Amino acid sequence: MSHTSSFRSLARRFTLGAASAALFAACGTDSSMSPNIPSNPGVESYAASTGVVIAQMTKVNDNLYRSDNPVGTGATAANGDSLTVTYKGMLTNGAVFDQGSFSYKLGSGLVIPGWEQGIPGMRVGGKRKLVIGSALGYQNQRTGSIPPNSTLVFDVTLDRIAGK
Repeated sequence: MSHTSSFRSLARRFTLGAASAALFAACGTDSSMSPNIPSNPGVESYAASTGVVIAQMTKVNDNLYRSDNPVGTGATAANGDSLTVTYKGMLTNGAVFDQGSFSYKLGSGLVIPGWEQGIPGMRVGGKRKLVIGSALGYQNQRTGSIPPNSTLVFDVTLDRIAGK
């Protein structure tokens, strides 16, 4: 997704969110929006079941940590590649919120920013753990069973890159 499309999408969500907030305020109820207080993956506690030892991970930025175990031996993922991945998504308490396999084009904006920044450089056959702060995840939006401002933990296996 281009920056213009992202901006338009964000603007639509803001407009809809503002309209919803006004409607709820008019009805005398609270909006479901939470304050935007981003999580900080570097100082959070992680359940043992997540396998996260943040001090042993590579800090990409304040909102993204990663580790490879094992590093794959196949082709390397880059923006524009069509990838097939298998993944498991967890909260810091170890609760699994999603898992499965899917294919997508890296850099297309179809996944959260933490994936867009955390997957490039991964090799086919490799397994990567991503710890993603809310600023690169779902921010202050509740998404299914994911609470607002949550740090997310993903175990990702890169199964294949189309054409490589």
